[in-house]
This record gives sequence, structure tokens and C-alpha cells, in this order.
Amino acid sequence: MAKKQINKRILINRLKRIEGQTRGLQKMIENDRDCEAILTQLAAVRSAVESLGALVLNNYLYFCFTRAEDKEPEGIGSLARALAIWGRAYIKR
Repeated sequence: MAKKQINKRILINRLKRIEGQTRGLQKMIENDRDCEAILTQLAAVRSAVESLGALVLNNYLYFCFTRAEDKEPEGIGSLARALAIWGRAYIKR
């Protein structure tokens, strides 16, 4: 079964949804909403960003890396950099 590439429109729509969520967070803070509600919304934003990142990484793996003419050494290096960039974004301290 062939993978279907996620198109730009889907990615842009998700970014717009995340933008709306962050605007909602700003209003919640301005309106002195309770911490639990703010944290719940923050968790939703974090989840949305992680989901979007996973889609982009999935696209990269299936439609960029697997189709690269030359996977050595530039393709492998590019894959390693993409994984490192995404992994660094979510290192828990």
C-alpha cells in the first residue's frame, strides 16, 4: 500500500488551528483564567505541535529520504539531522 503525501494545505490548516489555540491561551491569561484550564490548553497546543511535527517527519521519510537518488552520505546525513532537530525539540529536562 503506497503512502499518501500530506499536502501543504493540510499542514497550513493545522498551523492555523495551532495559531488559534495560542491566541486563545493569550486571552485566557489576560482574563485571569484558572491555572488548570491554561495548562489543559497548553497541553492541547503541545499535542498539536507534536502531531504536526510527526506528519512533517513522516513526509520527509517517505517522500524525500526514500526517493533520494543518493542516500550516501548526504541522504543519511540529512536524515540524521532531521531526526536530531525533531528530537532536540522534545528533550525533557
